[in-house]
Amino acid sequence: MDTTTFSKEEVMRVAGLGGVVVVIRLDDLSKASDLTGALLAAGITSLEFTMTNPKALQVLTEVKAAFSEFKDGKAVIGAGTVLTPDDARAAIAAGAQFVVTPVSNFETIKVCTEAGVPIVPGALTPTEILNAWNAGASAIKVFPARAFGPAYFKDLREPLPFLKLIPTGGVSLDNTAEFVKNGAVAVGVGGNLVDKKLVAAGDWDAIRQKAAAYIEQVKKGRV
Repeated sequence: MDTTTFSKEEVMRVAGLGGVVVVIRLDDLSKASDLTGALLAAGITSLEFTMTNPKALQVLTEVKAAFSEFKDGKAVIGAGTVLTPDDARAAIAAGAQFVVTPVSNFETIKVCTEAGVPIVPGALTPTEILNAWNAGASAIKVFPARAFGPAYFKDLREPLPFLKLIPTGGVSLDNTAEFVKNGAVAVGVGGNLVDKKLVAAGDWDAIRQKAAAYIEQVKKGRV
């Protein structure tokens, strides 16, 4: 899959298939390829490399080229913690198929929408969420989701049923199904899945099993 040939809607559809956006926020990305292989093997369809690591975009480009899943529509790869319009431009140039921000920067949203790349900005309150959506967001990263919990999503979507919401920050195996049941289209999971100790140890089987468990919880929530 490539954002030059696939629509924003198609990118988001693929991202939502597994229902888990894996947020890869690591100080050391030297094992990114092995990590990606384990996550894809588990059925993960959306990976987000955060720009908190200065090598994130370089690694994103390399990983995207190494795995055919990102070219044939089985999975998508994006950039996270994108803070400025220039960050967004750099992420898109590196091959990011979607962009995620922790806050709503409307210039950054504009850069992405004009480039035809899905943007998932962070927002928390109803006003913030609706403003970001109206500015062109493909979905909203509700962050930090732990602030209000799963019931908040049901409350939001009753008056605003068209919103596509992705809780991030505080999502665990214990609450994933509940978030989805209450209206989340997917969940964003970072350290609870991409365990730094497991990555350092190269325990890819353990990470694969954890990823598969999150996907199962999403399925439970969608029933």
